Amino acid sequence: MSENARPAGVGTEDHTGEYTHRQVLTILSGLMLGMFLGALDQTIVSTSIRTIADDLNGLSVQAWVTTAYLITATITTPIYGKLGDLYGRKKLFMFAITVFIVGSALCSFAGSMYQLALFRAFQGLGAGGLFTLVLAIIGDIVSPRERARYTGYFMAMFGTSSVLGPLIGGFFAGADTILGIDGWRWVFLVNVPIGVAALAVVYRTLHVHHTPRPGIRIDWWGAAALAVGLVPLLIVAEQGREWGWDSPRAIATYVVGGIGLVAFFLTERAMGDAALIPLRIFRIRAAAVTVAASIIVGVAMFGGIMLLPLYMQIVHGATPTESGLLMLPMVVGMMTGSIASGQVISRTGHIRLFPIFGSAVMTIGLFLLSFTGADTPLALVSLAMLVLGLGLGNCMQPLLLIIQSAVPPTEIGVATSSATFFRQIGGTIGVAVFLSVLFSSVGAHITDAIKEESQTAAWQQAVADGHGPDPDLVARVQDDSSVIDQMDPVIAHPFKVGFAESMDQVFLLAGCFGVVGFLVLLLLPPVELRATSASVAARAQPDGGP
Repeated sequence: MSENARPAGVGTEDHTGEYTHRQVLTILSGLMLGMFLGALDQTIVSTSIRTIADDLNGLSVQAWVTTAYLITATITTPIYGKLGDLYGRKKLFMFAITVFIVGSALCSFAGSMYQLALFRAFQGLGAGGLFTLVLAIIGDIVSPRERARYTGYFMAMFGTSSVLGPLIGGFFAGADTILGIDGWRWVFLVNVPIGVAALAVVYRTLHVHHTPRPGIRIDWWGAAALAVGLVPLLIVAEQGREWGWDSPRAIATYVVGGIGLVAFFLTERAMGDAALIPLRIFRIRAAAVTVAASIIVGVAMFGGIMLLPLYMQIVHGATPTESGLLMLPMVVGMMTGSIASGQVISRTGHIRLFPIFGSAVMTIGLFLLSFTGADTPLALVSLAMLVLGLGLGNCMQPLLLIIQSAVPPTEIGVATSSATFFRQIGGTIGVAVFLSVLFSSVGAHITDAIKEESQTAAWQQAVADGHGPDPDLVARVQDDSSVIDQMDPVIAHPFKVGFAESMDQVFLLAGCFGVVGFLVLLLLPPVELRATSASVAARAQPDGGP
């Protein structure tokens, strides 16, 4: 069945080329299942990775499993966006799901961490298209103003995956075998039936019109230059703390990455309209501000969110499953903020103030988290997380709507993938910087806390009872924080204090990035949301051009 063929009653458009609410919901069912596949995988794997590494005897190289997936998913994001603009998105989306399914199946057969890293890299080739193509397809079928009405569905999907991921991951990782197969291997096998169901639903429901753009070349040189620029920089972002940021290996990656990025810029300038990320997009003020804000918000958002499960597990002794449930206040905040802002945007058409307001609330939430300590009640931590979620809910979707409205309708895929791509880059930078700050300061904070608490009668009694810490314990807990749960509570307390104080520094730094994002968003010009979907607007242009 061709992409333009639509069975009656499923995806058939009316004479105006617009879709009814019922038709949009039908299409959304397939899109959300594909998106759920990628979102659930991220949370399941992050919960289970330590168990997987222990079973494969590769705890010291577990970062490469994350890095390999991150590299391929990030690099392919703008490629999927461009190819979707040129050739249509349905077949491309089904291709991405298929690659992701095959990669997931391969991961379940991994016999070493290096094999797992290779298979995760292959899986990432599909993951790069799951999110960006879904968001671009929504832009094709629904006008920006009406699109805000459907934001709540996606936030509900992300919220569900945020809660289910740790629960499922903890269950699989905690089981020795299930049906004769190692428990952790089901972390990847579970993607197969979900992915097959997503393929079937997408094939049946996703029928969208595509306006061909003949004569446009594919920017393979730009894709190659982007890979040369990003691969070494993403590697050093993940490995720099272990290598040393000024080590010869790190410096070599900086040089190679810099050369690749310069080559990418020159290639994009030479390719013009055919560029993977057309440079003229950045001459549109709204798009340029949105991209800059996406990077900064990505730093603050991913860096801050990454620490919350660690805080729950290390400082409050929660299991991975419990830490997922304890993230619910932030998820509720994101859903509430997103749904409320979406309703107002849909009714009024006004959008500029929402990302500004959202970045301000997000920043307040991060600053509130910077005051949490080892003895802070979970109720207060949950309140700060709720504020953070409200800010993110008011910020993320409006930024995407703005850049999709700012560019020509024929380039909505490029715009969507660019916003996603730069937010991912910001998130990678944030995680690398914040983990470096955390682990470079935690040892000193633990030592200071031990000196202070060693003067108390409770500490001295615990030492007298034979529960005193080993001399090398401060260094050891930075590699294996689970030993804290095995200590006497009195002895463990200064270790939790040290981690909490280092995390406070990270939340404070993330809040500072939030302030910068807020100031950048003040430069955002008024944006008029299109009243028609991108596919209808594109068909109104006879040449299909921008």
